[in-house]
Amino acid sequence: MDDVSMELLILAHLSRAPSHGYELKRRIAATLGGQVEVHNNTLYPALRRLEDAGAVSRTPQAQEGRPPRHVYAITELGGELMHDLLVDLPPQAAASDQEFLTRVAFFGLLTAAERRSVLAARDQALRERLDHLRATARREDHTHWSSQVIAHATDRLEAERAWVARLGESGPDQ
Repeated sequence: MDDVSMELLILAHLSRAPSHGYELKRRIAATLGGQVEVHNNTLYPALRRLEDAGAVSRTPQAQEGRPPRHVYAITELGGELMHDLLVDLPPQAAASDQEFLTRVAFFGLLTAAERRSVLAARDQALRERLDHLRATARREDHTHWSSQVIAHATDRLEAERAWVARLGESGPDQ
């Protein structure tokens, strides 16, 4: 997971409620059906970067007989940064399943127009993949098995394009 994805996940989860590191790690790991793996050596440096940037505040919370744990909360600046990261989906990120699905998981934080923009970027990335697959399929140097792989990949991309279209048609504003 890259730094931007981790920072986006942190900010999005903190926008829902302040959290200490372990709880934040657990909540982030549950994002996208558990497909996100979170390591302390990724989480805590990202929290430090966000704190240094003024996007996150850290408050020590006393614990009996143990060192204090830190509770992190999003700041106003962090909310703006999170929104910008959610809305901005450049082509390379639109081609990434994790980048796209992370944004979909937090669509409730975006307006309908912003969601449509993210969906359009993803659809464009999927169309480009499909064009590449179709060009590859037209070549005559395929075995039966490689043709099966290409057909399966094409079916999956077409199914995702249909899902993306359905996401754009309706959905709760929460």
